Amino acid sequence: MKLTIERAALLKSLGHVQSVVERRNTIPILSNAKIDARDGGLSLNATDMDLDIVERVATEVAQSGATTAPAHTLYDVVRKLPEGSQVELESADGDGQLVLRSGRSRFTLSCLPVEDFPVMSEGELAHHFTLSAGDLRGIVDRTRFAISTEETRYYLNGIYLHAAERDGVDVLRAVATDGHRLASVEVPLPDGAAGMPGVIVPRKTVGEVRKLIDETTDDVAIALSETKIRISFDDGVLTSKLIDGTFPDYERVIPADNDKIMEVDRQSFADAVDRVSAISSEKSRSVKLVLSGTNLVLSASSPESGSATEELEVSYESDAMEIGFNARYLLDITQQIEGDRAQFVMSDAASPTIVREVGDASALYVLMPMRV
Repeated sequence: MKLTIERAALLKSLGHVQSVVERRNTIPILSNAKIDARDGGLSLNATDMDLDIVERVATEVAQSGATTAPAHTLYDVVRKLPEGSQVELESADGDGQLVLRSGRSRFTLSCLPVEDFPVMSEGELAHHFTLSAGDLRGIVDRTRFAISTEETRYYLNGIYLHAAERDGVDVLRAVATDGHRLASVEVPLPDGAAGMPGVIVPRKTVGEVRKLIDETTDDVAIALSETKIRISFDDGVLTSKLIDGTFPDYERVIPADNDKIMEVDRQSFADAVDRVSAISSEKSRSVKLVLSGTNLVLSASSPESGSATEELEVSYESDAMEIGFNARYLLDITQQIEGDRAQFVMSDAASPTIVREVGDASALYVLMPMRV
């Protein structure tokens, strides 16, 4: 194998594939990326056996061939080369080495046989549809903050993607929850998604997909079965196993009879929460909301630091009430709301509250209150 490639193009693709590779591996081949040069292009492939990414870069190939090299080491080497430099990669069959040359630099990396590299991205998946890159970014950004990190409830460690219906309209809905808050975001159901099974996309996969589609403007092709999902875009393909579990009946925790509605300027509210929470103790980060008429008083206190209050004008026509929330969770949710006005639909100090953007029914957030 022999090829020449521009550093920036190689670095970008290596950055994508090496982030899949775990730092500690008991199986040596999983520390390596597969490098395959043929047909005027370089294909890079990495996997952790749950997640597999293949990315292709157009380049000049002098001699076709394939090898595997330590992914993190190769990435670090290329990252430290001068900007604008040309990188030459060469390996001879059977010598177990990859030689990298650039300017006056020369590196020799130990390789493992290509035959040892596991194949995960093969196989046909039954359900196919496309989403715009913007829609997929929106789905991920507005739900992933609520993914649980608690390993014991592994079925909450991802985003639940499924076909659903709202007001007689078919939608593709993404839901994430950690038991304290819930995020639900939907887009019109794409052609081909009607019969899809509900699937739980793992947290690591969600993070990798978001990085990969950051600069994509084209549509993203999604194929899935009950056990795997494949996401194809530009010159890359990501294949991932799905979480084998049952997502809870999330609709049961979305309150239907909350009747106290508060509307507030989103940015002013987020800024006020941020300021008063500076005083609350790190552990609980609780902020109390006291509503009466069109006046909202936010307050926080801690034995060590003292207390803070701030007043805001809101739109509210129900009885006076007090309710407490985790400040971090409040900020996470208000950051996802894109419009100027946020709506809080409450019942009492002990019941879940619905938060959404005024005039946008496609996203809904549920937040459990705290005792304050």
